[in-house]
Amino acid sequence: MSIVHVAVGVILDAQGKVLLSRRHVDSHQGGLWEFPGGKLEGGEKLTEALARELDEELGIQPQRTEPLIEVRHDYGDKQVLLDTWLVLDFSGEPRGREQQPLAWVAADDLGDYAFPAANLPIVEALQDYLSR
Repeated sequence: MSIVHVAVGVILDAQGKVLLSRRHVDSHQGGLWEFPGGKLEGGEKLTEALARELDEELGIQPQRTEPLIEVRHDYGDKQVLLDTWLVLDFSGEPRGREQQPLAWVAADDLGDYAFPAANLPIVEALQDYLSR
């Protein structure tokens, strides 16, 4: 089984809230909340994929990023490698360009949202980062 390599953006605003996106019901792990991002295309660099996906999904362009965590997870029917980056500054106004619901959430409230299992280490890494 091949591994799906995904560029993930943990987008923070000036108040330290994080942007979540809700997966479409008919997609893998549908109806759950996630950090925006998507699959790398053939030959694409990670930073290029992150910028492309955030533009396609949200209409924003990352300006300042730093690596947060790399997560490997096996769902049984699919294996993923989530290359996760903090997006500390961006241009544009986030909107659900794929008609997906969005929410700005305080890090302390992330436990109130249902995430795919592969996203749980990202939540922990983000909370650790913000508590420094």
